[in-house]
Amino acid sequence: MSHLVGWLLNGVYAFLLLAASPWILWSAIRHGKYREGFAAKFLGRVPRRSGDRPCVWLHAVSVGEVNLLETTLDQFLQERPDVDFVISTTTKTGFDLARRKYSRHTVFYCPLDFSWAVNNAVRRMRPNLLVLAELELWPNLICSAKRQGAKVAVINGRLSDNSFRGYQRLRPILSRLLGSIDLIAAQSEETAARFRQLGAPAVTVTGSLKFDGATIDRENPRTRALRVLADITGDDVVFIVGSTQSPEEQYALEIYQQLSPQHPNLRLIVVPRHPERFEEVARLLQQSGLDWTRRTELEARKSARPDSPSVILIDTVGELGAWWGTATIGFVGGSFGSRGGQNMLEPAAYGVATCFGPNTRNFRDIVAQLLATDGARVVNDRDELQRFVEQALADPSWAESLGQRARKLVLAQQGATERTVELLRPLFGCEYRDRLADVA
Repeated sequence: MSHLVGWLLNGVYAFLLLAASPWILWSAIRHGKYREGFAAKFLGRVPRRSGDRPCVWLHAVSVGEVNLLETTLDQFLQERPDVDFVISTTTKTGFDLARRKYSRHTVFYCPLDFSWAVNNAVRRMRPNLLVLAELELWPNLICSAKRQGAKVAVINGRLSDNSFRGYQRLRPILSRLLGSIDLIAAQSEETAARFRQLGAPAVTVTGSLKFDGATIDRENPRTRALRVLADITGDDVVFIVGSTQSPEEQYALEIYQQLSPQHPNLRLIVVPRHPERFEEVARLLQQSGLDWTRRTELEARKSARPDSPSVILIDTVGELGAWWGTATIGFVGGSFGSRGGQNMLEPAAYGVATCFGPNTRNFRDIVAQLLATDGARVVNDRDELQRFVEQALADPSWAESLGQRARKLVLAQQGATERTVELLRPLFGCEYRDRLADVA
């Protein structure tokens, strides 16, 4: 890609940023978003890496992608203790989670795709390999990394319907960019075909890393600790609505209010997708008259009151995966609205009786696999969601069978991490075992 195209992109980005500035300013004032990382985002002033060790720069947009990197990073670390691994994110929630999850590594905000910002960031980081999670095709960043001699890979690649339609309009330009990427590891054959239609030559199907990242053991330390914290016993039936958006929380509260009188051991855990909605959902709970508490107040409540709260609002980030391990019945949110769904593999892996709404385009392949194995249910509206919960409560063996079929699917699909790392190894220019022998 020429410098002229890069500067044309700068102009487009500047125009879009200016057009969105009222909304950005409002979000910064109202929700505290976009306040951090100004120097890194706009000027590329990321931490300056010292030393001459090889470097892998892993980029994850937000919370989902940050979690997704875990298995790949773990395997990389086992094989390449001589490498610096640095992690960039785009959102504050992703940044905060990455700082907690990968505290031993350098974590920073990824620069916006202005040429001066990405050039500065690449010079400071000096990566040998830039790894982009899922779909982060930022032309200036990719071209800057290539000019500095780095290889570039996309892992767990996916293309939603909307993204594919949009990229098709830019195919003449995009094909050159895709042609410069050294590896695209796609989640499915359908996604791989779409990348090839857009002009990508180096595409391989590895499966979804989400299968590998899903925890299967309900007795993992994090879930055990949360179970104790929330006083969840073996007699409780926990109904979790996770990654929700409006009006999914309202539906869950109404269903809980209708069913809990006949099922006194039913517990409800509500996990909104976005932190800025925590207060909105708290107001809903306050108005409901239910006995409820926040996740951040559980410890204080335990010391003050002996009883367990009927409803818990999870007002923290990055814990949903562990909370799913406490659930008997689960609804995966973002699927009644326009968001396109959220990750349903986490509850599936635990054997939770899982359902979701009809709008799951972002996880179409996973949904198709779950439905083909009768490991989940689609509920088209609030009433169908209530009937699903009622059936799971009335027939526990049906709910358990549904969950176990989902769990078996997850187990059968694991292995994407090994396939992905196998493809990334040659991008260092030599096999890992050879480099390890040199280090030894």
